[in-house]
Amino acid sequence: MARLTLKEVRGLLKDLLATRDVEIGCDDCLMQVASYCETELAGKEVPEALRLVREHLEICPECHEEYQALLSAMLEASR
Repeated sequence: MARLTLKEVRGLLKDLLATRDVEIGCDDCLMQVASYCETELAGKEVPEALRLVREHLEICPECHEEYQALLSAMLEASR
């Protein structure tokens, strides 16, 4: 049986603590991320309907990268 390193255990605990009772997956997040970006760019408060998108972006580096790219493109287009 392979033993986990302390770094691996810490990573697993971090991931476990980041989970929430209700979450969305990457597909659902990416389908809504444009609305989330538009809301942010408008300076509006993120509505409850997009709260799960924000939470997913906080824990998923891949979706967060897509969000950052889209946000940058939207900022550039608005100039």
